Order: sequence, then structure tokens, then C-alpha cells
Amino acid sequence: MFQEGLSPVSTDPRATTEYKYLQYETHDDGTIVRIVLDRVKYRNAQNRGLLVELTAAFLRAEADDDVRVVILAGNGPVFSSGHDLGSPDYQAERNPGPDQHWSYTCTGGTKDAVESRFHQEWHYFYENTRRWRDLRKITIAEVHGNVFSAALMLTWACDLIVAAEGTQFADVVATRLGMCGVEYFGHPWEFGPRKAKELLLTGDSLDAEDARALGMVSKVFPADDLTERTLEFARRIAQVPTMAALLVKESVNQSQDAMGFSNALDACFTIHQLNHAQWTHLSGGKAVVGTPELGMPDWKTAPPIRRADPYTP
Repeated sequence: MFQEGLSPVSTDPRATTEYKYLQYETHDDGTIVRIVLDRVKYRNAQNRGLLVELTAAFLRAEADDDVRVVILAGNGPVFSSGHDLGSPDYQAERNPGPDQHWSYTCTGGTKDAVESRFHQEWHYFYENTRRWRDLRKITIAEVHGNVFSAALMLTWACDLIVAAEGTQFADVVATRLGMCGVEYFGHPWEFGPRKAKELLLTGDSLDAEDARALGMVSKVFPADDLTERTLEFARRIAQVPTMAALLVKESVNQSQDAMGFSNALDACFTIHQLNHAQWTHLSGGKAVVGTPELGMPDWKTAPPIRRADPYTP
């Protein structure tokens, strides 16, 4: 069953009350929710409006006592191409005017370039992702096509990941933007330390089977059957008593935190901001990432991402 709905009460009364950039579906008498990214024209790139709506949708599902499992998926040919780097929506919501998103006028948005970036990315790229990771429901990322850079953050925030055959996972921000990785730096935990270095320094990708072999992906399904097979998987998880399911999640997450996960994320977010500050300085305040004028290749004309082949340089 598909259900269009209102977002829950926001901490800001100016926030949208209807979803513009995603869909909210309920299944199996409301025990399973699918939140579906729906910016197909821009390959589900993450603008501010989408991220704020996504938090509202997750919190709506969390507040609903009937919901046992939340699936995060994406419409169109790819799950998500990462951060929105300049679509018309992105430009309109950043710049002063009738379409400016309220979040750019608060939460540090009025500060100078470096401080503003620090606050804004903490709220809308980092802390929100950590909040989704700790959602009091079991979450499943249902991914397909490309899962690039910031799309990894959405995926890694979920408890389980299922992928369509042919899915590509990559973080290209080091090779294309001169950045040290995305804001929620789960790479060493998801890929392993040496593989994380390799993938970041080359911009190469893992396919679905590579990711399954690493333990990052739980299931690999044919692309045409992805949604239905993911729902079948979710139904199995939904059979576990809610308290037991939550305590399983808490036990694993707290074990990971005891191993340093949360502290490492905090440290790496600060390092990420140092990288932004470097480019801000080098560009004289004109850019927060590497650009062709600063010696980086133009990401808009970059060659296709290739799979990390262990037998090819």
C-alpha cells in the first residue's frame, strides 16, 4: 500500500508539512515503512530539503508504535549520487530569497564561511546521520545503481544493507574534490583500514558482491526483484519481538561504540572541516573544496568510476 502523508511536528514551524523530495509508504498493516528518495531528475542527490524531510520521515516512523522495520530506498536508476553540488534546487535553497530553506538562516548559517560550514555540516550531514544510525527501529538500506560518496552515509546509517546486483559503492571526494572523505567517516569500519585507504586514494568502487564479501552488504538480489525481496527480508526481521530487536541493535551498536566508533567519527568530522578550511584559505574564500582553478580535475568531466580490481594497478 502507498500512503502520502504529512511529516511530524518539526522543531521549526517553517519546515515543510508535506514531502517534496521523498515518498513514505506503509506495508503489512503499518509494521513496515519504506522511505523512498524521490529526486529522480538529480539522481537522488541530497539537497538540504531532502535531508530535512528524511529526518522528519525517520522520526515519524520511530514515533509510530506499529512500525517494526524501516526500509530506506531510492526511486530511479540509482539510489543516490551523493551531495547535491549545484542543482537549481540547491542554489535556490541556499541563497536569500523566497525559496531559501529556513535552515540556512540559523544553526550557524549566518556565521563566516568556515564557522558556518562547521555548524551546518554538523547539523545536516553528520549529527543527523548519527541520529538515523541510533533510530529506535530496525532499519534496512535497499540500494541499487550508484551509491556514491554521501550516499554511503545514508546507507551506513542503516542496520542492514541489501543491494541489487550491479550496485556500485564508492567515495570519490578525495580524487575529485580534494577532500578526505565524507562527513560521517565510517570507511575504516565498513571497508577495513587498508581497503578504506585504497578506495579513498583511488576513487575506485566495490560492486555488490565485493561489499557482501566484506560483510558490509547482507543480501544481493536481482535488480528486478529488489523491492519485493527486500520486503520479504524485512518481514523476517519484523517477526522478532520489538524489545528483543531493539536490544540486539543496542548491544551491537554499544559494542561498536566501546571500540571507539563514535569517538572516531567525532575526530574525523573535525578533520573533514580542517580540509574544507584549507580549500577556503587557498581559494581566498571562493571555494570550500578543490576546483580546477586550484589544480583539481573537473569532477563534471571525470572518467567513469572503475571497480577496484585486485589484479589491476
